[in-house]
Amino acid sequence: MAWNEPGNNDKDPWKKKGGNNQGPPDLDDLLKDLGQKFGGFFGGKSTGGGKGKSFSKVGIVLALVVATIAYVFSGFYTIKEAEQGIVLRFGQYATAVEPGLRWKWTFAERVIPVDIQSTRDLKAAGFMLTQDENVVRVEMQIQYRVTDPRNYVFSVTNADDSLSQSLDSALRYVIGHAKMDDILTRGREQVRQSVWQELEKIIEPYKLGLIIVDVNFKDARPPEEVKDAFDDAIAAQEDEVRFLREAEAYARGLEPKARGRVKRMEQEALAHKEQVVLDAKGAVARFEKILPEYQAAPEVTRQRMYLTTMEKVYSNTSKVMVDVEGGNNMMYLPLDKIMQQQNTINRNYPTASQSINQQPSSINTSPSSSGRSDRFNNGRN
Repeated sequence: MAWNEPGNNDKDPWKKKGGNNQGPPDLDDLLKDLGQKFGGFFGGKSTGGGKGKSFSKVGIVLALVVATIAYVFSGFYTIKEAEQGIVLRFGQYATAVEPGLRWKWTFAERVIPVDIQSTRDLKAAGFMLTQDENVVRVEMQIQYRVTDPRNYVFSVTNADDSLSQSLDSALRYVIGHAKMDDILTRGREQVRQSVWQELEKIIEPYKLGLIIVDVNFKDARPPEEVKDAFDDAIAAQEDEVRFLREAEAYARGLEPKARGRVKRMEQEALAHKEQVVLDAKGAVARFEKILPEYQAAPEVTRQRMYLTTMEKVYSNTSKVMVDVEGGNNMMYLPLDKIMQQQNTINRNYPTASQSINQQPSSINTSPSSSGRSDRFNNGRN
């Protein structure tokens, strides 16, 4: 049975014990009661009759001290070693602060930390049209760093986005003025340098506060439909370069050998020249020594020169001594067989050949041979 049904007034929640029904409490009384409780906590006193309360002087001072301490501590901040802080005072640029522990006016100043030492990466890629009306997909990456935090924050709305759009514009401009063969093969370095220069030229008027550290040409390839043909062309160009390098290496290896042979021939020619000159000088000196002897005794000198010459001639040839005196028999000697036999002996038994070569000298020293030699010489004279 509900409390507000007729005949059930004893269950009214707003009815005071032992009294009449008073209805719900007044909102003003409730607020005054809360204010009285908080006023007692801070040392406040009632003015009598349940009216408004006030804070004491001690409570107000304590609240101000706590608020001041909280405000002071809320102003401390730290700038990292790799950063530089941009201080805004009431939304306007005030100054730049270096790394370390700093303090700012809370609610009046705002600090924007900017990393000025880290190197950042930015990529750009897409299908582009070349100068010879071919489509190529190019991917390039740049590395940059912040040098001026103020320009980086305030020159444009978003410096990184502006740099990205500038990179895409510079890349498309350079690719549009280059041929596809140069982009895919030997002209990659030139394309990289051109993109770098064009990018710096584009971002210079905007004062982005950035510096381009490096530009990397990541990849360049034709569309998939013609990729095989371009791969064959690139392989042929690489083979051409390889063959040229091998030819240069062969030339570098052959040239020193040829120079060495030339140098050896020059040295041999000089040595032969020196030998001929020395032989001529020796012949002249020998002639100058023989001339006075010949003038003093011409016959004796002539005979001695003849014997010396014949000794040199016979020492290098095979000799057969035949005694034809004392008989009328003619001897037929197989000279060719004797010569062949002597050559065989010389090859197989050097000591025997030496003894044979020494026989003429022993024979020549005998009286009979000496007489024959004298008669032979007299006949020549």
